[in-house]
Amino acid sequence: MADVTPVRLGGRYSHNREPMPDAEPVVDLDDPALYINRELSWLSFNERVLAQAQRDTHPLIERVKFLAIAANNLDEFFMVRVATIARQCRAGHKGLTPDGLTAHEQLPMVRARAEDMLRAIASCWNDTLRPLLAAEDIHLLEPGDYTAGVHAFLAGYFSEHVCPVLTPLAFDPGHPFPYISNRSKSLAVVVQANGRTRFARVKVPDILPRFIPIPPLVAAKRGSTFALLEDVIGMNIEQLFPGVELNGAHLFRVIRETDIVLQEEEAEDLLESVDQGLREVRHGPLCLLEVNADMPQRVLDILVENFEIERNVVVRSSARLAFSDWMALTAIERPALKDPPLVPRTLWHAQDADGIFEQIKYRDTLVHHPFDSFSAFEAFLDAAVSDDQVVAIKMTLYRIGSKSPLVERLMAAARAGKQVAVLVELKARFDERSNIEWATRLEESGAHVVYGLMNLKTHCKLCLVVRKEDEGIQRYVHIGTGNYNRLTAQVYTDCGLFTANPRIAADTSELFNYLTGYSQQRVYRELIVAPVALREQLEDLFARETAHHQAGRPAGIIIKNNAISDSGMIKHLYRTSRSGVPVRALVRGICCLRPGIPGVSDSVEVRSIVGRFLEHSRIYYFENGGHPAVFLGSADLMERNLDRRVEALCPVLDPDLVRYIRENILEAYLFDTQRANILQPDGSYVEASSCPSAQRLDAQQLLTARAVAP
Repeated sequence: MADVTPVRLGGRYSHNREPMPDAEPVVDLDDPALYINRELSWLSFNERVLAQAQRDTHPLIERVKFLAIAANNLDEFFMVRVATIARQCRAGHKGLTPDGLTAHEQLPMVRARAEDMLRAIASCWNDTLRPLLAAEDIHLLEPGDYTAGVHAFLAGYFSEHVCPVLTPLAFDPGHPFPYISNRSKSLAVVVQANGRTRFARVKVPDILPRFIPIPPLVAAKRGSTFALLEDVIGMNIEQLFPGVELNGAHLFRVIRETDIVLQEEEAEDLLESVDQGLREVRHGPLCLLEVNADMPQRVLDILVENFEIERNVVVRSSARLAFSDWMALTAIERPALKDPPLVPRTLWHAQDADGIFEQIKYRDTLVHHPFDSFSAFEAFLDAAVSDDQVVAIKMTLYRIGSKSPLVERLMAAARAGKQVAVLVELKARFDERSNIEWATRLEESGAHVVYGLMNLKTHCKLCLVVRKEDEGIQRYVHIGTGNYNRLTAQVYTDCGLFTANPRIAADTSELFNYLTGYSQQRVYRELIVAPVALREQLEDLFARETAHHQAGRPAGIIIKNNAISDSGMIKHLYRTSRSGVPVRALVRGICCLRPGIPGVSDSVEVRSIVGRFLEHSRIYYFENGGHPAVFLGSADLMERNLDRRVEALCPVLDPDLVRYIRENILEAYLFDTQRANILQPDGSYVEASSCPSAQRLDAQQLLTARAVAP
């Protein structure tokens, strides 16, 4: 940055800058030029994900995984963000984004960039990954590559495994246009019957594997060889239409709006309302119709007319569709082409309930997943379930997943007679259906289940265990930055804190009272809770660093989270920077703040880490005049987290843990030169590896090495 050089001072950072003059020039912090567009910032993040698929520093199959992740991310972007902007356009929304755009100005810009990314994903597969896989004897055959032996094998496979599942649906005056589900792939079939052209739709079934393995002897190739399901269906589709002339079969897929819009004030039963919303969203408007490039215009016109969409929703593609399905290729057993497995640290030295609770009572304990095993939390919950002294368990569940041994444990505790209270957030996007099912099962087991609060999502990650001990009632708390989900805990970086601190435990109890009852509590002892106080207290923490800096005391802020997009928070960070306080942000995804603008954000640096693990932990560090303060929790600096969700940040009160977080976690990311990208004032990112550096450092690799070290 122009005039700011970091200087190491006893493990902390100051800056060798001149004192700011008393009279600062006036800066309009509402100027749209000071803000990066939210949607373009997200697309930039997904470009960084896709870039991992191009990097030979990752094993080859891991690169395929990044391709599939980028494709899946982009699908969700169409389903949520593009759909939201399109809905605003239909509603005549007149509001402006912080960067000064209307919905009508945003939509074509965002669509164009997203469609460019669709093409970039296809190009990455065709030009880079596919040839590299073939060189490693992993082949994906095109129909033109089929030998006579492959044809015969696939014809038999079709007859035995595929044909019985298919259902051709005609479209004519006697047959209405069929319902086509979100993200499904279909063949638009044109036939001649009784001298007339007819149309039908054949769905490519999701329940069948898209990649069909071909035995090596049949393929006459070593290694793994696959054909694609839609090719096999297309090759044999005449079997579904005997006695008619087949004129063509053309692949297409749809992406629908999936955001549930609830009128919560009018809802008498939230569970029923969400369930109804899920049924309605199945028929959500299309936000993308992707078709093969060779689809005849007449067939496309029929689709456009019956989907009732504008032409700008249509994308023609000469490549494969739905690259998110390529995640299936990561199941290929080729260890040399994958990351070595991570065997995380185990936490508890004693596995019995008394030992676990005694350790937490003696000292706060930090876990950093996936480098620390999620089994630490599972053992904590197991201890609570099995221990006769535990009388109550309270927990929030956001993204549970379709299979959750944790919920099974909670049901066992309820059946054993313990008081179990669970807040299941029914409005967790993409997890609504599984959450409804788990909520129902929990209720049947005897647990007290709360479905969430009106007009708020409960996003905080809390577990409270109440234990009857000789000295009286003792409460134990786990607060995390990520979901209580074993699978994601293996691939997301998240932090969790176990504590028996009486002030934090009392706050947690009162927060659960807020979630399950009618409590209107706004003031807590240690926790910072949204939406009641998080925005104001963060502003106070920023202002405190300014006061320390102006008084000549050590000052500085480090933020590690997923997104910075709230304009109010960005303004406060700009003010903090203008006062001279160094601000270093590790922001994985969206960042609408522009760093390095003279007179506005000179002292701000923003880095994004994209690597083997998804960076998901939220850490807020304040130098605090030489007495560092650290908070962990579930909140990003987004309007939804600050104003429309129940969030909780928890202080880390043990000085040794504060030091560990700073020196072992944050320092690793701040000095990463291999996976970091540095945000520029114009909104672009520059790879840190292209910048001069004293040493090569991959933060995730370093943390992995520390985890497996003896």
